[in-house]
Amino acid sequence: MSNHWIDPNDCHSLAVLVETVVGPMLIQHEVPICLELDIDTSIGVPEEVSKTVDLLQALVNQALEEMPSGGDLNVTAFDSPTGIELEIADTGCDIEQREKRLPLVAASIGASLAWQNCPQGGGAVTIKFPSRHQVQRRVA
Repeated sequence: MSNHWIDPNDCHSLAVLVETVVGPMLIQHEVPICLELDIDTSIGVPEEVSKTVDLLQALVNQALEEMPSGGDLNVTAFDSPTGIELEIADTGCDIEQREKRLPLVAASIGASLAWQNCPQGGGAVTIKFPSRHQVQRRVA
């Protein structure tokens, strides 16, 4: 049986994909985490769905490790001409005090990662997925 609510390969909306991947992770987490999802449902899923799922799982697991007593997880995204940007922010410690692991899957899909402190406390990682045009150029 799958640990996802919806088969990620059937998701055409990034919002649905994120909720499908993150929801079960939060349910299985030992302490309560409040999820805030702010992604327009019209934003599509990046090209490599299974690798995007792997990247989401790796980065959300890192965020959950930073909140052993619970907290908030905010996931936002927007689409621009240069590609999709997806931010995963948590109420854990500042980024200077945490281990920031770079999942290899990010490089395999051409995504870049940038960490920053959140003004209200905690840290965030922004995933910058390349635009479809950039992906097509890279393949050619």
